[in-house]
Amino acid sequence: MPLHTDTHYEEELQRLQETILRMGGLSERQISRAIHSLVNRDSAEAQLVIDGDTDVDRLDVDIDELCLRLVALHQPAAGDLRFITTALKTTVDIERIGDQAVNICKRVLILNEEPTLKPYIDIPRMAEAAEQMVHNALDAMVRRDTALARQVIEADIFVDQLASQIFRELLAYMVEDPKTITRAAHVLFISRHLERIADHATNVAEMVIFMVDGKMVRHQKKNGGSASVLQ
Repeated sequence: MPLHTDTHYEEELQRLQETILRMGGLSERQISRAIHSLVNRDSAEAQLVIDGDTDVDRLDVDIDELCLRLVALHQPAAGDLRFITTALKTTVDIERIGDQAVNICKRVLILNEEPTLKPYIDIPRMAEAAEQMVHNALDAMVRRDTALARQVIEADIFVDQLASQIFRELLAYMVEDPKTITRAAHVLFISRHLERIADHATNVAEMVIFMVDGKMVRHQKKNGGSASVLQ
């Protein structure tokens, strides 16, 4: 293959990586702004997050087109092909992270019309943990760092524990005062959206392990089982 074609191929791979990072960074900011709009009862900011989802969607389409072009024109070998495959699957999760941020903001717009149920303490903690998981998963992808990817997978336990804690607390509110049921339900859904964000970050981390080691660790039982290996 001529030298200029090799150079173009490497530039396209670099562009793919940069676009994934840009999409991931945008989704991270969407999470942060969504929770900021909740805590500060800022409906205008919540609406900005909702409107900004089109930017995430646009990058998703750009990445799909770039991946398909790389495969069609360059027939990448095993290592690069796993990266491109990972990129295709990863952007699905990143796009859905953006969708979850939008879902949070739709709840925020409703909650801001009502008195605050309680001070938000665990929800911001949960959001911070989920956002860090997203950041670390993307960092692991760029650095081909499976150790960091496994840290992301392990961090999902903490988010799940917070979700359970929030559920118990909100359930107590609803039992004690039925008038709080609607507001508590919206907060509960927000915690669920954050839990899903953490799940998507976990999916990205699992794909990083596949990309680097050729080991498919998705859908394994937490106790027992072994990863399949791509030969």
